Amino acid sequence: MQSRNLSRRTLLTATAGAASVAAVPAPHAAAEEHTGRRGRLERLIARMSLEEKVGQLFVMRVYGHSATDPDPADAEQNLKEIGVRTAAELVATYHVGGIIYFTWAHNTRDPHQIADLSNGIQRAGLAQSAPVPLLVSTDQEHGIVARVGKPATLLPGAMALGAGGSAADARRAAQIAGAELAAMGIRQNYAPVADVNVNPANPVIGVRSFGAAPQRVAGMVAAQVRGYESGGVAATAKHFPGHGDTTVDSHTGIPVITHTREEWEELDAPPFRAAIAAGADAVMTAHIQFPALDPSGDPATLSRPILTGILREELCYDGVIVTDSLGMQGVREKYGDDRVPVLALHAGADQLLNPPDLALARNAVLDAVESGELAVERVEQSVLRILRLKERLGLLRDPFVSHRDVERTVGARSHLAAADRIAEETTTLLVNEDRLLPLGRRGTRTHRRLLVVGADPASPSGTTGPPTSVMAGALNELGFDAVSLPTGTSPGPARIEEAAAAAYGRDTVIVLTYNVTAGSSQRTLVQRLLDTGVPVVALAVRNPYDVAQLAGVPAALASYGWTDVEVRAAARVIAGRAQPRGRLPAPVQRADDPAQVLYPIGHGLSYA
Repeated sequence: MQSRNLSRRTLLTATAGAASVAAVPAPHAAAEEHTGRRGRLERLIARMSLEEKVGQLFVMRVYGHSATDPDPADAEQNLKEIGVRTAAELVATYHVGGIIYFTWAHNTRDPHQIADLSNGIQRAGLAQSAPVPLLVSTDQEHGIVARVGKPATLLPGAMALGAGGSAADARRAAQIAGAELAAMGIRQNYAPVADVNVNPANPVIGVRSFGAAPQRVAGMVAAQVRGYESGGVAATAKHFPGHGDTTVDSHTGIPVITHTREEWEELDAPPFRAAIAAGADAVMTAHIQFPALDPSGDPATLSRPILTGILREELCYDGVIVTDSLGMQGVREKYGDDRVPVLALHAGADQLLNPPDLALARNAVLDAVESGELAVERVEQSVLRILRLKERLGLLRDPFVSHRDVERTVGARSHLAAADRIAEETTTLLVNEDRLLPLGRRGTRTHRRLLVVGADPASPSGTTGPPTSVMAGALNELGFDAVSLPTGTSPGPARIEEAAAAAYGRDTVIVLTYNVTAGSSQRTLVQRLLDTGVPVVALAVRNPYDVAQLAGVPAALASYGWTDVEVRAAARVIAGRAQPRGRLPAPVQRADDPAQVLYPIGHGLSYA
């Protein structure tokens, strides 16, 4: 861990009172299988060719909104990257066991289209010589990572739920998300994130984590595993053995975790133990080096000591192990794309996610089996786990979904109401000098004319509104006179002066901040707004650490995300229509002395 971070011992001490998690969970599902069920699956495997068995191991991207009739540009992109034009051709050619949906691959336009795409993929799976349904997956963590947007229900992300502190809310959020995904034919969700974000400088996890307190994170992870699976999807705890203390993004490099084995046991392991005890169907690997667990220099995804030695043997996990995307740089730095899938299987992985070159990866595994480097029994072992999961989800009985289920489930009124209620529990008030907030109690005219400025990060799903506009609109609905002026995450001098000029004549300025650093021009914007003499309210719409960089702001809040549901909840708190009930799930350290804590875990003000 970097010197600017809190000591690991401090973090552990801060959570000493949290409930503990069972140290050694029972085996996942093997003890519950009866002989007849296993025999059926083994007979199905026996009917498969080697190519079909190897195909079951791969989960692949594919472009297009339709399994058989994608847009011409998507068909051309498929041909370029995969060598086929459609999802149906992908299944017929490579016999893949799963497909992952992405917004950028144009898989997730709207719920009914998603359901049709899922059904088309399943028809392709059942048309094979050994008919096997596919496991359709996506990353629907909610908060800042979501592939399916409105009209599906958008929910607070992990750190927001951590701020809310309610395991029941975390479970309900996951159950809603799972039910809606299942209605669209998406039966595996790559969530929850089980990483403990002890490093504020972490560039890739941050608010995707429930927080920095291991046992509290463990409780939320267990709740979400149960929630997703009660909603009808396979939960996937990620990223094993723990990605929370990095300063490198594994999409672009290979992070190194310097925790000792003892620190791993105390800091990183509890959420994964909790996920396994809760019955997690899958665990996703991390493309990180962890010398204390494996000194070879191999990333965890390719490490037999980590995946087999620790996850399988020590933690007694017998569910599906899925790699993180094999197109990420963290897993590609040391070995070629042909060796990575083979080494991942040697390490103990079952599902090989999104290789950059599917033909190369598939052929490498086939060659390894045919040469004797990889035993066919090892492949069949993973196929059995994958089929066992598909059977548990009911895919082997009926893999299809209906438009009726979409209509009555996705974006249901009760789901939307629950999302609003849960979000209200998460907004955290960090600073409130002279009781500036709530604005609603300042009288009928004072503090009624508002200016909303600041960052408008890109929507995680492409279907949420610009947060400054959403905030202004929500405040107007609450009786204020609010106008918005987006200034971006890196405002230039002209935009800053425009915002300052717009502040004159307004009673209060609300500025949305996004990952403010010491050198960020967002700091300049906030200072210039303070110089106008107009009261300033700062809302951090991603990491809650922004407040440390904004000295002098009379009021500061954290929403931990910028989806409509989170921004609207923050508006209700600012207006006094809801109490700020959130409490920091991770400490905020001083900007001038990171060894010191500015606001500890559990900090949060109220209006009472």
